[in-house]
Amino acid sequence: MPITESEEARIQAVYARRQGDAALYSYFNPGHLLMLQQRQRTLLTMLSRDDCTRLDSKKILEIGCGKGYWLREFINWGARPQNITGIDLMEEHVSEARRLCPTGVKVQYGNAAKLDFPDRIFDLVLQSTVLTSVLDQELRIQIAAEMIRVLKPDGLIIWYDFRVNNPWNPDVRGIGKREILQLFPHCRVELRRIILAPPLARAVAPYSWLVGNLLESIPWLCTHYAGIIRKP
Repeated sequence: MPITESEEARIQAVYARRQGDAALYSYFNPGHLLMLQQRQRTLLTMLSRDDCTRLDSKKILEIGCGKGYWLREFINWGARPQNITGIDLMEEHVSEARRLCPTGVKVQYGNAAKLDFPDRIFDLVLQSTVLTSVLDQELRIQIAAEMIRVLKPDGLIIWYDFRVNNPWNPDVRGIGKREILQLFPHCRVELRRIILAPPLARAVAPYSWLVGNLLESIPWLCTHYAGIIRKP
């Protein structure tokens, strides 16, 4: 079996095993809510600094869209449903995202290493905790290249992913700044460390939001990078 197909099958099996983690990622879980709000504040601030606050005319793609959380979030930020596209490897995720998203949002089954879109068509391309789930380095390179290919010359890639390994989860591998620069050569990359280490966030948030936000200001306690990547 080719590497791409074997890695694709492994990723599908991993995500199938995660279906029982719904409570961990519930809005009613204070730790998860703390992390969501930290991420939202950071990315909105970064988009504002790049003068990208009017999303109503932007064509947006998310690779690995899951059940469509980010697709719906973009609508909350001002994007029009008919301009939003998501792809995912899991057919059940695609079905659920189609059910949950407003009419007009396009969600389809697809492999991010072989995007079925023309060159330079999207204004924004998002990857959120997708590439750390890809353990094969060649496949990571292919996915990054496809993201750049479908991005307009003045478009933005939105990056959100683990910057460190998770010692309790061998199915993901963190991506540091050096590798991000290698994945997107010659691009302008802006990265910010965010997200208080999830076990710590879940322990602190039920008792004090203030402490959680203060701890997140300590860079070495943060496990993720949020970033904006521009074409050269």
